[in-house]
Amino acid sequence: MSTKSEKQNKENLTPRPPIVVVMGHIDHGKTTLLDYIRKTKVTESETGGITQHVGAYEIEVPASPANRGEKNTKITFLDTPGHEAFSQIRKHGAKIADIAVLVVAADDGVKTQTEESIQAIQKTGIPYIIAINKIDKENAAPDKIKKELSEKGIQIEEWGGKIPCVNISAKTGNGVNELLEMVNLIAELEDLKTDPNANASGYVLESYLDKKRGIAATLIIQNGKLKKGMRIVAKNATAPVRILENFLGEPLKEAGASSPVKITGFNETPESGFKFESFSSKKDAETTKTQIQRHRVLVDKDENDKNKVIIPLLIKADAKGSVDALVQQLKKAETKKVCLKIVRAKAGDITEDDAKLASGSENSIIIGFNVNASSNAKMLAERFEIQIKIFNIIYKAEDWIKEEIEKRTPKEEKEEIIGKAGIIKIFRDEKNKKIIGGEVKIGKITAGKKVKIYRREFLLGGGEILEVRHNKSKTEEVPEGQQFGALLQTKVNLAPKDTLEIYS
Repeated sequence: MSTKSEKQNKENLTPRPPIVVVMGHIDHGKTTLLDYIRKTKVTESETGGITQHVGAYEIEVPASPANRGEKNTKITFLDTPGHEAFSQIRKHGAKIADIAVLVVAADDGVKTQTEESIQAIQKTGIPYIIAINKIDKENAAPDKIKKELSEKGIQIEEWGGKIPCVNISAKTGNGVNELLEMVNLIAELEDLKTDPNANASGYVLESYLDKKRGIAATLIIQNGKLKKGMRIVAKNATAPVRILENFLGEPLKEAGASSPVKITGFNETPESGFKFESFSSKKDAETTKTQIQRHRVLVDKDENDKNKVIIPLLIKADAKGSVDALVQQLKKAETKKVCLKIVRAKAGDITEDDAKLASGSENSIIIGFNVNASSNAKMLAERFEIQIKIFNIIYKAEDWIKEEIEKRTPKEEKEEIIGKAGIIKIFRDEKNKKIIGGEVKIGKITAGKKVKIYRREFLLGGGEILEVRHNKSKTEEVPEGQQFGALLQTKVNLAPKDTLEIYS
């Protein structure tokens, strides 16, 4: 069904504050930076001064001297516990942040989590700023950091590249205003919009059990407005919005786009990173929940089959009946080796939000039926290499998806047995590596080949031949009738008289 949040009226669109994620290596000053910006003591309350969860904070930034007299601007910051949590959110298709700030310590340099953060940011395609922190330290070497970043492919503006870089001290506040001005500048260029008349939609940041109020969650609104009395749906989790609080725990009657809010009273724990939608009536909420469950059932059994190729598919059509018909027809095109994962199936035009959701999964496809795709959706799809295909006849969509499935079907690799060998003795058994002695019964044993291991007629498992020796000398292969020594990589507990089948 089409929700109010799906139908953005261009005339109603208004600017929304940017959502900024702060990333970087442990102890490089991510939370200290936010601590200074918020003028609170968050860092000291964290275990060991290290962030333990995703924090969401909404701050007001005074107008710059050049724009004196204008209203203060808002920025929502996400403080992550590192790359793992951030990538988990991305994994669910939730493009939560609009801008990233990568914090690198001037006295430490590019470290493991710095590199992981760079990869995570670049994978999303969102714009980012380098913040070289701790420049107040005596051993600070910002130019060295810039060189290290350059070696990692990060070309900053100062050195002729396109990535903004700001030297800061989260401790003294030096350079922080410049960083915030850069965030606002990028936000203006990104032209972030919301429809304030739409029902709120966004993502679940984290969920937890409130001992007094039951299952609660922190949500971040990406579009529309959330009001008390509405209902939230996030996959199987639902909640009436009876208690609505801001990030400080203060009660609200309503909240707009980019706001982090706390909701209580969920029937079950909502998944972090999963998209939520809001509805004015319980009936609409329950209908949407049922649709989600029905479409999930179609693919759950296939998602667990690691031998299958999964094609993430987002379907938009002109009416609910068309959506259901299209899902039914396209699912018929599935094969034993390829299945379709329905990420979203709803009525309405193809929007930027659809493209963002599709970008969370590799090789996604958006199929439309008698609908249009917005220019922002097309632009985002091009950036993330997402195919958008629009049809006005259902069978043509089915024919096209059949061709796509054929292209993505993995070619069969035929296994050919090149030899059989019997194990005579186990010389060493260390974890997943075994040194054995044996005799080639049929064909040959060759280094680098895969093996299947049998005990009598029962298959125990598989492995790989890492090394082969004959008469104590290392060799590539040993022929039939000869004895050999071999180093195998396998988890199987081997025993004398076990049989190895060697495959090409």
